[in-house]
Amino acid sequence: MNEFLPQLIQQLFNGLSLGAIYALIAIGYTMVYGIIGMINFAHGDIYMIGAYVGLVTLSAVGIQGAVPIWMVIGLMLIVAVIITGIYGFAVEQVAYKPVRNSPRLVALISAIGMSIFLQNWVALGQGARDMAVPSLLPGAFQFEMGGGFEVFVPYTRILIIAVAVVLMILLTIYIKHSRMGRASRACSQDMHMASLLGINTNRVISFTFILGAMLAAVGGVLIALAVGKLNPFIGFIAGIKAFTAAVLGGIGSIPGAMLGGVILGVAETLAAAYISSEYKDIVAFSLLVLILLFRPTGLLGKPEVEKV
Repeated sequence: MNEFLPQLIQQLFNGLSLGAIYALIAIGYTMVYGIIGMINFAHGDIYMIGAYVGLVTLSAVGIQGAVPIWMVIGLMLIVAVIITGIYGFAVEQVAYKPVRNSPRLVALISAIGMSIFLQNWVALGQGARDMAVPSLLPGAFQFEMGGGFEVFVPYTRILIIAVAVVLMILLTIYIKHSRMGRASRACSQDMHMASLLGINTNRVISFTFILGAMLAAVGGVLIALAVGKLNPFIGFIAGIKAFTAAVLGGIGSIPGAMLGGVILGVAETLAAAYISSEYKDIVAFSLLVLILLFRPTGLLGKPEVEKV
């Protein structure tokens, strides 16, 4: 029993950091769905591209010079956010805008095709093998639990949680109080009426894709630093997990995406620690099935009212 509590706290920190990454990606899914009612299945690959851009930036800057580590990480995040924002805009213009008024199945196929293209685009440019990411923040925060037991929380995990919390707070404030945020909320309520009231809906949709891509890029860079390796296919499974988190919390709800990401990350980590790492995906998706059975709209989702 004495050993159980420190181990549990350790796993909760790991789960919170993983859940924060899922939440950053899930926000992109839920924002796009909330605006245009479609799922951007290429979003996970944008996350992967953000991780690669961060690694390329790190290789260009280097870690042996006089540049402080925090400046290197900041530069990695800034460059990744800018580049993936451009990618997010390009995905919207190429894969979604031409089929926006088509049946949803057409947009779904277009998104899957874009996902496959991005995976192979990066694989051809960077190679399909695993690439090592240097550890910029070695070591861990250590504190005593009493009874001679200690908990070690890696600095990279603390960084992930801190950055994710700050970004989510800033995003909430921006969506609630900014002009573009109010326009986004208006479009999510009624796209046609928002257009009649003078809102540039095309600009709002593009902004949504760009903002979602930027948040995913931050998650990609941070998880690459924490895990220490990446390949062109990490975006697929991360995208599926983040989509699961978005549905779990309530697709279309930004707070729901945050909550769903945290719950999924903690559940997956605890399952890997106390059951088996082979069963973590089963536990995660079983949780999704249970939520959909008893609350189809997700934890914070609202039932859609069909207007006739």
